Amino acid sequence: MKKTLGYLILLLCSVWLTACTNPSTPAGHEGYVKENPRVWGKGGFKGTLKGPANYGVSLWRNEVENVDFRPQTYAESFNILAKDELNISFRFQTIIKVKPGTIKSVVEEFAGEKFYPRYIKEPLRAMVRKHVQTLESRQVKERRSEIAEAVMVELQAYLQDTPFIPVSGVVGNIDYPKVVTEAVEKKLAAKQLLDEKETQREIAKKDAEIRIEEARGIAEAQKIINSTLTQNYLQHEAINAQLKMAASPNHTTVYIPSGANGIPMVETINKK
Repeated sequence: MKKTLGYLILLLCSVWLTACTNPSTPAGHEGYVKENPRVWGKGGFKGTLKGPANYGVSLWRNEVENVDFRPQTYAESFNILAKDELNISFRFQTIIKVKPGTIKSVVEEFAGEKFYPRYIKEPLRAMVRKHVQTLESRQVKERRSEIAEAVMVELQAYLQDTPFIPVSGVVGNIDYPKVVTEAVEKKLAAKQLLDEKETQREIAKKDAEIRIEEARGIAEAQKIINSTLTQNYLQHEAINAQLKMAASPNHTTVYIPSGANGIPMVETINKK
């Protein structure tokens, strides 16, 4: 009898330990507690938890579905044919958070922790494609911020009556086909060469202007010199030169006057 009673107590303890649960929710999460009975009990929603918290030990088989309520980043990769029929690749990153205190609605109406792939992902991708396909490939890069703003406005309207809050969205780096990248590189190289040639042209132009100014200066100087070299001035300079040489102790040159009054003869020749 005592042995049978012992087995019965052991069995009851085993049932108690296997049947009891203590659902818990970590920090930053909210938990949806539900009953999943084995033999008896009604099952269904039992309550909510805001982490960190425990629901408490229960004889019933209570379970908890936890959802992270902190802002989460969701990245989607795209390969889209733009308006000019060029394929462009990029990533669109969205930050979404869940409104506090809405765990019951999130689980019962929006698939719980799978809310993003089940309810948001495909509509979001359709929004991004719509705003990119109407642009040419080069415009997508130039108007990335405008695209992100337009998508976020549409996403906010779509999620207006839901527990989800779009925080921000951004278009990541855009990759063009190899042929486009090579064409851009060639264009940049040609522009750099053109800029270099333009610089060289400006330098040559300035050098020519300097040479012209130098020539003008020389011409003006020659004009001034020619206007001052009169016959009398040249005769005066010649006599002074003779006097200086005659006064030199090493002077051995003999001058024979050839002009009037014993001065050098100066003759002006008119060229025809």
